[in-house]
Amino acid sequence: MNQPIVAISPGPRGWGVPVEVQIKDKRRKIVCITGGGIHPVAQRIAELSGGEAVDGFSTIVPDAETACVVVNCGGTLRLGIFPKKGLKTVNINPVSPSGPFAAYIKPGIYVSAVGLDQVQIKKEETP
Repeated sequence: MNQPIVAISPGPRGWGVPVEVQIKDKRRKIVCITGGGIHPVAQRIAELSGGEAVDGFSTIVPDAETACVVVNCGGTLRLGIFPKKGLKTVNINPVSPSGPFAAYIKPGIYVSAVGLDQVQIKKEETP
């Protein structure tokens, strides 16, 4: 049985198009890098997807085990370094691409201004 697809949309003043997260193979971790602990957005993504929320400040998670990363970056580093590595990145702050990593921040891999209301199970499309 396939795991559900979680659609994460940009919030008010946010940037991007919905990022889709689905737990597959080893990619089971929702890595939270928001200043310690698990942010509610990371917890909701984990609950809906069947993944595991992990505090990225206290646990190192290999990229191959990462389904997505939740950050609260208002600058340029965390919001860009993960997309550069090809990791889906969810920013709880309303930040658009900027800085030295802006070229790697693409629609479908990065979304910002995400709150709990923007995290939902993707509805099945009917033919």
